[in-house]
Amino acid sequence: MASQEQGLLVVISGPSGVGKTTIVHRVREAFDAVFSVSATTRPKSEKEIDGTDYFFITNEEFQKKIDADSFLEHAEVFGCHKYGTLRNQVNEVLRAGRVILLDIDVQGGMQIRDNMKESIRIFILPPSEEELLRRLEARGREDRDSIQRRFREAQQEIKLSQQSGAYEYFITNDNLKLAVEETIAIIKNSRNEAASSS
Repeated sequence: MASQEQGLLVVISGPSGVGKTTIVHRVREAFDAVFSVSATTRPKSEKEIDGTDYFFITNEEFQKKIDADSFLEHAEVFGCHKYGTLRNQVNEVLRAGRVILLDIDVQGGMQIRDNMKESIRIFILPPSEEELLRRLEARGREDRDSIQRRFREAQQEIKLSQQSGAYEYFITNDNLKLAVEETIAIIKNSRNEAASSS
């Protein structure tokens, strides 16, 4: 009888401009992984699809889910909108023996560390603060004030990631190809270790 592969929860965090989204997409392709869809109280944009981009719910619904312990992690972002990872969605994917990816902030990473021991948590770092600022500016999406705000937030997030103990692995994205390969290797090793210990 063939043994089923172990499911694995993988948290990938990092500040804006670090290349995290590209890494998440490449990892998703490598493992045919499921990308976790977060619940949020923020309004849906015209192009977004409920259940695909996010689960759009009201503040009242969100609070009911908190009270029912339906979230593995949740946070209020910028004191405005709430985001959360639904426990049942994650458990369903893990039972199927698949990899599920969470792209969440450090607060979320800390909650996953506390609530889901059988997870791995990876933080993507820029090669330097100067390079991060250059990448934020090169995206051309925001004005100078927004870029400076994102840069300050990134500095705080990096500091918190290193002090919180929430992350087992730190990968510096100096070369995208190597950062992707390193991330994939960490996940493969974790799955192999889990399979050999079960």
